[in-house]
Amino acid sequence: MTEPQSALLDQPLARSRRGEKKLVVRHALVTRLTHWMNALCILILLPSGLQIFLAHPALYWGQYGADSDHRAFEIGSDQPDGGAMTGFLRLGSKKFDTTGYLGAIRNADGDYEDRAFPGWATLPSERSLAEGRRWHFFFAWLFVGNLAIYFAFGLANGHLRRDLLPSREQLRPRALLADLRDHLRLKFPRGEAARQYNPLQKLAYVGIGLLLPLMILTGLAMSPAMDAILPGLVELFEGRQSARTIHFISASLIVLFIIVHVVMVALAGPINEMRSMITGKLAISKEEEDEPHAASAP
Repeated sequence: MTEPQSALLDQPLARSRRGEKKLVVRHALVTRLTHWMNALCILILLPSGLQIFLAHPALYWGQYGADSDHRAFEIGSDQPDGGAMTGFLRLGSKKFDTTGYLGAIRNADGDYEDRAFPGWATLPSERSLAEGRRWHFFFAWLFVGNLAIYFAFGLANGHLRRDLLPSREQLRPRALLADLRDHLRLKFPRGEAARQYNPLQKLAYVGIGLLLPLMILTGLAMSPAMDAILPGLVELFEGRQSARTIHFISASLIVLFIIVHVVMVALAGPINEMRSMITGKLAISKEEEDEPHAASAP
């Protein structure tokens, strides 16, 4: 039987200036295991996805293929006759110089080469579409299976509804603005309030919950084999190139979420937060139980 995430432990920690600490169970075992498996999968999926993107670093909408007149996004390089190679990033009609960072990457010999991303950002580091696809597809299916376990468990024990869905009170403009103000002031919930996600956290997780199925569907829509089985999937996204663009945008938003997530963990107290996701137990101060909750607390 899985331990309830809201159960208290009669396990006081050493006294500190803030008073006696106690441990509370914050995350169940399955939640922790699937969290770290998700982290591993994303750690492989992102660089292997960039390796695949290296083959043609441009995005389109609809059924358009390699038509430069319809490129919504592109990373590339220019090299005039006898001139130095320069890298660029094109977003619509805007073009930005990215020499040395994107498009034109300096190699071991000190020369620039036509490459969208540096070797440290791709898996494998050298150009290999076949290897990138193997890494990406294997961990993509592992990711899907792990997510299925997480959502099934979350539905069964009420974790998704109880801990991740914002309540009507939390969705009120006043509560959202108060929570935003607390985040900007780096004011984090204390005591019992720290055991629950605040409104902005819950909205972020809801957003990720919507992005993940979109990532999976667009990934399937780019597969010729799946197109043969589910031809309507490509039509759903108005073409394979549209699916590829949505897939790239969704991945970029997930990267943004991860960056914010890591920063907030570091600011909130990395040792305590990491312990809660490794052992499931969060340390809170008993003295803080009687303090008024932060405005962002549920």
